[in-house]
Amino acid sequence: MSAIKTVLHPVSDLAKAKEVYTALLGLAPQADSEYYVGFDTAGQHIGLVPNGGPQGMTSPVAYWHVDDIEAKLAEVTAAGAVVKDAPKDVGGGRLVATVTDPDGNVLGLLQDR
Repeated sequence: MSAIKTVLHPVSDLAKAKEVYTALLGLAPQADSEYYVGFDTAGQHIGLVPNGGPQGMTSPVAYWHVDDIEAKLAEVTAAGAVVKDAPKDVGGGRLVATVTDPDGNVLGLLQDR
């Protein structure tokens, strides 16, 4: 079963966004660098990505955590989704991919090995 556990937000000013999300969530970020700030709270991961990062995000992207990213990609593309970014290892064995639904909404898939 897949579930949304990660949501990434593109931000134009990382320092200002970090202040707002710290106040909103009531905790300091667990990951804090110039290219990514991440908060873990109540089983959710909220990430701030400066200027949409290398993937060029223009709106928040929800990531469904899945057991088998390749199988889920095959399933959703067979149902009409289009692969935007093929699976890639982003470190620590974590694989991420994105697809677009028929309306162009970006959906993320994430698999931890």
